[in-house]
Amino acid sequence: MAQVIVQSESDLVRDHVIQKFIRIARQQGKKTITVNVGEVHKALGLHNRVPLVCAALKSKKFLAEQRLRIISVTGPPSGQSTTVTYAYEILGTEPQVLSNPLIGLRGIAKEIFRKLGGGEYFIRSERSKFDDRSGTK
Repeated sequence: MAQVIVQSESDLVRDHVIQKFIRIARQQGKKTITVNVGEVHKALGLHNRVPLVCAALKSKKFLAEQRLRIISVTGPPSGQSTTVTYAYEILGTEPQVLSNPLIGLRGIAKEIFRKLGGGEYFIRSERSKFDDRSGTK
């Protein structure tokens, strides 16, 4: 049986920027790059997800793993617009390896629990079976 890995939209945003901007900049030996939120939003075919794109591009996870530092942010004061552009300094030639390999397993059972009615429903159901003192199942 093939395993299906479901990526969050934030992970899709980060992966897109890594592939289309960061890897190329590293290969070319660049020390800085700029990424426009609107370009990323449009390239991924997202709708009304600008805040998600902004959050993904300034997340500690993204910055740490890719060894980046934000050197400037242009756009409106809200920081939530397709006109927002992040300028990054590339701090290293290679991205950092995840410090905890289990992080990659995050959300692995998401689809299974969804089919069971959600994680909370499943746990309550299992607890009720365990607590059933009548002896019937």
